[in-house]
Amino acid sequence: MKVFTAAQIRSWDQFTISQEPVSSIQLMERASMVLAHWISEHCKNHKKLAVFCGKGNNGGDGLAVARILYLKGFDVDVFISDSKIKFSEDASVNLKRLRDLSGISVRKFDQNEYYNFDDKTIIVDALFGTGLSRPLEGEYKTLVEQLNTKKNIKISIDIPSGLSADEIFDNDPVILKADYTLTLQCWKRTFLHPETGKYTGKVEVLDIDLSQIYADTTDSEYSVIDDQQVGSIFIPRQEFSHKGSYGKAVIIGGSYGKIGAAVLATQSALRTGAGLTFTLAPECGYEILQISCPEAMFIKGGEQIMTNFEFDKDFTCGIGPGLGTHPDTDKSFLNFLKNYSQPLILDADALNILSKDPKYLELIPKKSIITPHPKEFERLFGSTDHSFKRLELAREKAKELDIYIVLKDHHTQVITPQRNVFYNITGNAGLAKGGSGDILTGILTSLLAQKYSPEQACILGVWLHGRSADIASEKHSKESMLPTDVIDALGAVFEELNRRVEKNL
Repeated sequence: MKVFTAAQIRSWDQFTISQEPVSSIQLMERASMVLAHWISEHCKNHKKLAVFCGKGNNGGDGLAVARILYLKGFDVDVFISDSKIKFSEDASVNLKRLRDLSGISVRKFDQNEYYNFDDKTIIVDALFGTGLSRPLEGEYKTLVEQLNTKKNIKISIDIPSGLSADEIFDNDPVILKADYTLTLQCWKRTFLHPETGKYTGKVEVLDIDLSQIYADTTDSEYSVIDDQQVGSIFIPRQEFSHKGSYGKAVIIGGSYGKIGAAVLATQSALRTGAGLTFTLAPECGYEILQISCPEAMFIKGGEQIMTNFEFDKDFTCGIGPGLGTHPDTDKSFLNFLKNYSQPLILDADALNILSKDPKYLELIPKKSIITPHPKEFERLFGSTDHSFKRLELAREKAKELDIYIVLKDHHTQVITPQRNVFYNITGNAGLAKGGSGDILTGILTSLLAQKYSPEQACILGVWLHGRSADIASEKHSKESMLPTDVIDALGAVFEELNRRVEKNL
């Protein structure tokens, strides 16, 4: 699913209006019907609504939603500004339609006695939409500050008021803290970054039937990985195939006291379907790996630490889990990279070694995949003020080095050498545990070994990782789930993908 800017979304509306054709007020009504339906279906135990409307088209949506829900039997109070700024044309139409109804009140923001809502009242935020270009100020800032003190459920229409669609505002702006954001047609970039996404609550993307032609023909460098994209990448297991059909994966890592990381990466590579899986690790991990991963073959790479990175040329390798940064390991790893040219996966201590000198980055083979978390990224490429700037730096480095960067975060980002960005929206806070990254390394290594392209491996891999974590959290909770639970859930995810393929035949 493409992520469009606020300007592109306005163009999308206008394109739809001209192509159907449909009037702007009819399009607003269509969107409001979808919004009202979601609220009526999900808020059946909350029959009272307080709808706060601005004077633009977001406010027009709110006014229409208030009218539709009132006619559905909800007790609705509407609050608007007393400022002299005129309502937009479509918002004015919906304000008149609302006032023509008896039994629904329209009050001003400054009537504070009406803000003493009972616990069952839902606050609906329709103050500002994606057109907001500066932080809130004046009465709107004061209002949002007051609403943020309320414990009531808060639902934002399209975007929480005070939040930009495309950028992060400076100087700690006031933004409505929503429990749910009912966004129209597509994700907004600010929903996908930690500094701004924390205001959205649970995001629901509602289809209001904007032109598919516009969506297909309009370019965007940013996308959200969705089920359709994953389904187009996934290749089901063929019946008349054998282990040689699915490649050879080798996990290189482990050191004394850190063999568990190599175990997790090896287990996830096995579960992701590599035809043959090997672990190149120090002798001290031999028994642990052979007992924990009997399906994988062991290659000795040293005694207590890794000093030998030799393996067959037809292997696909993932390097880093538990590797350590002993000087002898550093030297052997860097010498290996100087003589290796195939795409590989680099994670954890492999990245920490590379971060010791900027010149080492030039040793990364073209089209390889690196998987840093924010601190590892900072050590590699330098610090940034916030995640938006970090992502832009990642785009520059992916192009410069001709590599794929999997930037791990709450919504992990896949950045391609062409500077395109794919946000992953599967996964949860249960992955905030040591070992989760090792699992991703094994998944990516296995997919690359199976001849998925590096871009396909990244997109499918981060989605698999997150979706498995979602299944694991449902069974064990985010607090108690373990990285091994995520590995165990991979089978259920592949079952989902295969059922989807069979359904589409």
